[in-house]
Amino acid sequence: MPAPRIRAWKALALGAAATLVGVTLPAAVAPSAGAATAAYDDTYYASAIGKTGTALKSSLHAIIKNQTKISYAAVWDALKVTDQDPANSNNVILLYSGTSRAKSLNGGNTGDWNREHVWAKSHGDFGTATGPGTDLHHLRPEDVRVNGIRDNKDFDKGGSAVSGAPGNFTDGDSFEPRDAVKGDVARMVLYMAVRYEGDDSWPDLEPNDKTNSGTSPLMGRLSVLKQWNEQDPPDAFEKNRNEVIYARYQKNRNPFIDHPEWVEAIW
Repeated sequence: MPAPRIRAWKALALGAAATLVGVTLPAAVAPSAGAATAAYDDTYYASAIGKTGTALKSSLHAIIKNQTKISYAAVWDALKVTDQDPANSNNVILLYSGTSRAKSLNGGNTGDWNREHVWAKSHGDFGTATGPGTDLHHLRPEDVRVNGIRDNKDFDKGGSAVSGAPGNFTDGDSFEPRDAVKGDVARMVLYMAVRYEGDDSWPDLEPNDKTNSGTSPLMGRLSVLKQWNEQDPPDAFEKNRNEVIYARYQKNRNPFIDHPEWVEAIW
């Protein structure tokens, strides 16, 4: 990655930019300067404000389950918008690797990027069918090989370094993402646990404090995910992604990007 692009990406990761430089979005999608957590509190989140615990989780579920669903095939093109490299509109940023790769290199071959299910689709066995299998709030571009290494492992600390993806670690039953996206991963997993509560033909997804969840609709390790949410607050890229998914695709939001403190309020 050329030095100017690295500098631009680091600035965004630190939240130095209010909007994403180099990302061209329709006017209806581009976030406004002060956008809106307060405005969403008065409108979108109005029924959840002031609640905690199970009452908050229930209220948020009722809000975010109202979404427009897309097909698994449509996810390819959506990710080219939601995860566009702010320094190069021809590329996407890979979640774990953190590198920039051509949008055209989507596929299943070595050197390609594919569609990573952050909540592993085998944890609840929902596959790639329209619903949790195609929910953009937990789907991200990732290198085919690195995606295969993550596989369906739970998230936890430790393990051996992942070759070709600096800052990531893995062992037999867990995967630790790089520091810059630890909070992103936590908020994606916990979004899924609130959105899918078993009342719309899909499994009731829940976080737990274990690894080796297998095909159970569980994902861990909750105590570590909570730490990561605190350690890595939402940055400009993550906030913009939430806005694009809401405005352009699904019409629902990840509440933990808008209100990271709600993680502790529920769990």
